[in-house]
Order: sequence, then C-alpha cells, then structure tokens
Amino acid sequence: MRWLRFLLLILVARPLALFMTGADVTGRERLPLKGPAIVAANHSSHVDTLLLLAIFPSRALARVRPAAAADYFLKDPVIGWFSRHAIGIVPVARLKAGQRPSGVDEDVLAPARAALAAGDIVVVFPEGTRGDGANDKAGDGMGQLKSGVARLAEAFPDAPVIPVWIQGAGRVLPKGETIPVPLNCAVLVGEPLAWSGERPAFMAKLRAALLALKEQAPPLRWS
Repeated sequence: MRWLRFLLLILVARPLALFMTGADVTGRERLPLKGPAIVAANHSSHVDTLLLLAIFPSRALARVRPAAAADYFLKDPVIGWFSRHAIGIVPVARLKAGQRPSGVDEDVLAPARAALAAGDIVVVFPEGTRGDGANDKAGDGMGQLKSGVARLAEAFPDAPVIPVWIQGAGRVLPKGETIPVPLNCAVLVGEPLAWSGERPAFMAKLRAALLALKEQAPPLRWS
C-alpha cells in the first residue's frame, strides 16, 4: 500500500494539483523531511490537502499524513479507501457541541498522536473546517483556531510546528462547489515554531505566524 500511495501521489495527485494551482511556493526548504513534525495550515478548500502533498519533496511523501474529518472522508467506502490508502489521511472525529463526553479530546487526537509517534509528518488545519472567506475576495479569510494543534505540540514538544499559508485555493474550489477551476495559488512556508509550554500562548504565536505569512503573500493572478 505504501508504494501504491507513493505512485498515486507522484503520478496522479501531484500533476493534478500543480496543473490546477500553479503552486508558487516560498520557503519550501522549511518543509520537514521526516517526523515527528506538524504542519499547520489555513484551510479554505479541499484543494489545500492536494496542494500541500504536491509541494513536499518526493522522498518525504511517504511520511506526510493529512489530518481529515472522519465523518466526511470515511462516510463513503470508495472515498474512504482512497482517503486512507492514497491520500494517507489521519482520520479525526468532529463532535458537535453537546456530543463531547468527558475525556473525549484525547480519543479524537489519538490517530494523529499515533502518526507522530511513528515518525510521520502530520498536516493539520487548526480552523477545523474550511472557512467561507466571506470577507476575502480570494476566499482566504482565517477563522478561529482550535487548540488540537497545541495538544499535539504539547504531547510531542520536540516536534517542530511549521506554519503554512495557502493563498488562493478557496477560489480554485470554493466551499460548496464540486468542480475546480485552474487558477494560480501561492504557498508560503514559515519558520518552525517550538512548543512554548502553555497552550494559549502557543496558539497566539501560531495565529500571529499565519497572519504574518498572509501579509507576505504576493498578489494573485485572476486571469
């Protein structure tokens, strides 16, 4: 399965993502080549995951595991198989308010913790879901960050947390749409963050790093 996943990513997913987005990357050298490591990116489109997989060096791809909502990607057997074995997702359960029993946070993060313990590079989207970009022409607004990434960083304090800003994916495949449109995107990779020992302070530092990358993003071509 590992070789099948590698071939699918190299021969199918990567060319498709590069064709759809152009993938102008700044700071590619900051991407981790081995784990445990955490990549924390903003999230405006399902294209985000394929785009991130497309920019990693081939030698690191086998270790890249995107965290993804289990209720969405595993609800259909065919999509579930492809998500697990081709994309290599780390399934994360999303619980609505009132559905979260005491202590369930640790269970929700168990697959991600297991992947990090195995030496993988876990890609997380701290917003928890795709933003609608209502106040952002490119669909790149950022919502409130959830603290799961801080829990992972706390559990693996030696694992670097690399902030990544994806600019423009929300216009390639907006939320609610099913057919992508080829348009230029930019990806900015920031300096690794270290666990600071305190969750709120770490989350504030991560948010500041993501917004700083957004400010550095080049204007996107709309034609």
